[in-house]
Amino acid sequence: MSDIRVDPVDLQVLANHSRAAAENMAYTLHRTAHSAFVKETQDFTVMLSDPGGNTFAVPMELGATWYPGLNYRCALDMIKDYRPGDIAFTNDAYSGYLATHTPDTHLWKPIFHEDEIIAFAAGHIHNTDMGGAVPASLSRSLTEIHQEGIRFAPMKLMQEGVFDDTILSIMASNVRKPDLNIGDIKALVGALNTGERKVQAMVQTFGIKRFRNGIIALQDYAERQARDLLCAMPDGAWQFADYADEDSDNANPCRLNLTLTITGDEAVLDFTGSDPQLGSSLNVPTGGDPRHTILLVGVYYVLNTLSPQILMNTGLTRPFTCIAPDGTVLNPRFPAAVGMRSLTCARLRSVIFGAFSQAIPEQMPAAPAGNNCIVNVMTMDERRGRSVISSVNPVVGGGGAMPHRDGTNGSGADAAYLRNTPIEITEIETPIEITRYGLMQDSGGAGRWRGGLATALDFRVFAPDSKVSARNRDRSRFRPWGTLGGKAAGLSDMIVNPDTAQEKHLGNIDYTVLQPGDVLHIHSAGGGGRGNPLEREPWRVAEDIARGYVSTLAAERDYGVVMAAGVVDETATSAQRAKLSEHHSAEHFHFGPERDEFERVWTAEAYGQMTQLLAELPVHWRFFVKTELFARLGGSAGTLQEAFEQVCTRFPQLLNVASKTQH
Repeated sequence: MSDIRVDPVDLQVLANHSRAAAENMAYTLHRTAHSAFVKETQDFTVMLSDPGGNTFAVPMELGATWYPGLNYRCALDMIKDYRPGDIAFTNDAYSGYLATHTPDTHLWKPIFHEDEIIAFAAGHIHNTDMGGAVPASLSRSLTEIHQEGIRFAPMKLMQEGVFDDTILSIMASNVRKPDLNIGDIKALVGALNTGERKVQAMVQTFGIKRFRNGIIALQDYAERQARDLLCAMPDGAWQFADYADEDSDNANPCRLNLTLTITGDEAVLDFTGSDPQLGSSLNVPTGGDPRHTILLVGVYYVLNTLSPQILMNTGLTRPFTCIAPDGTVLNPRFPAAVGMRSLTCARLRSVIFGAFSQAIPEQMPAAPAGNNCIVNVMTMDERRGRSVISSVNPVVGGGGAMPHRDGTNGSGADAAYLRNTPIEITEIETPIEITRYGLMQDSGGAGRWRGGLATALDFRVFAPDSKVSARNRDRSRFRPWGTLGGKAAGLSDMIVNPDTAQEKHLGNIDYTVLQPGDVLHIHSAGGGGRGNPLEREPWRVAEDIARGYVSTLAAERDYGVVMAAGVVDETATSAQRAKLSEHHSAEHFHFGPERDEFERVWTAEAYGQMTQLLAELPVHWRFFVKTELFARLGGSAGTLQEAFEQVCTRFPQLLNVASKTQH
């Protein structure tokens, strides 16, 4: 924290100006973007940073909410000479660890005052497609980053106000819809120009010294706010783990493990014990940065929940230190695929929520759906005689039940920045017919406060070989957990031609090819419940039934509420609740039968032993050995050590590499 002191009134005025500038940038981008994914779904960011790359202002109304603590420092340093009018960019996950998968194209523009850089205007757009193996560039199946589209290391896109046409030509030659990519990039350039004008206006208003001191003081103030919130929490250490359903196609679970330690006004998030670097695209490229913004997204949500007026900037990250061991799913080595890191990030958020739920249980909700599925369709538009690739609609799922209310239906709070696109716009831009877009009955976890309901999307295609990617498909095996006596939520699924003889359940498969007339059904998970469901007022349950949120069967089974002729049968309800109360569990977490069954074999102790064993192997062996151990231990009563010895017998080369690593 710096020694700079700024008048509190001045600081608030500057904070308001800075946020207004960021909001103006966001509106510029929103109004001028070309792709539905940017202009409707709003997968973009804009921000203002200090000369060192520390973010000091972000919008709060538009765009993704992942990046208030983003630091551009490493990427900035890769450009050796900045001039007025320059704009640099990158989409390479391993160059400065700024972009975290290839569709995320980051741009930044230096802002000068008297030949000196005083700030940067920056941001990203998620390009609809960056080339690569599959339309939209992203799939769980991909195994190395080279399959995920063309990558640009940090370089100048514009020099003194002029686009580098060579770069644009290379991009246009390698992506499926260059007009969308280049249109969105130019819209972001417009947003950065807006940010530059707003910063120059602030300098005119405040003077250069007050501006410079102010943007430092804004970060210092956010730091103090974060430290105050930590001080209000008890000191201690809390461990929590959660799982993505699959670490690759139709494979084993991926475990994220966290030990949260709070000491005074500081916290350590130690992810030791998480899975090794994966042979799929679920890896999260952080470079081991102890304050990488993507590791701290869940923390931002916790802090903002506790204090909605907290300033969102890089200062928030200073009290936190993250430990993500090298060669693990949260700190992979090049060239590991990273395209589906957003799925892992959803589970990362739930892991952080679970740890804080133990530290401050009275203030934390149950688990959100954690299933922010993005649906892209590539098909032939018979009306215009051309191919189309477009984002359809996010299938997000319910929010976890809150300490004081039900979870949000259809839009989990940790992914609510993904806006839904109006059906009319989707059907105009993409030749499909949406037959259903709504909520799933009985999908929210039962509780004193009910979990938010899942989202369901059904659509029909008309052209042959229509390709659909539904990235971030998850929670079809492990449910979003309930807390404090609340129950876990319903699972997700993806089905081709539901309720027909051709019905096919795809589970977490995130890429499929449809033929004319095929219907694809996707539904997310719901949010977990909070508190004893037998304490939920019968009139609330009756209201849920009337709205179609809860069936009469689930009302009786989960809440003990019996209906007769459309009204609550008080006598029968009392009897049913007395019967159910004999078997009710008030444990802090309810994970559901699927996770309980899995952890009968893969206990926390067994998983800890495995991750420690794998950490002693070379990185390129770890995922392979994990897969082999699962194959041997999953259906047997043997020990982990016995399973490892079997692997070594089958693959004697392993003994050699293991001994070399140990020595």
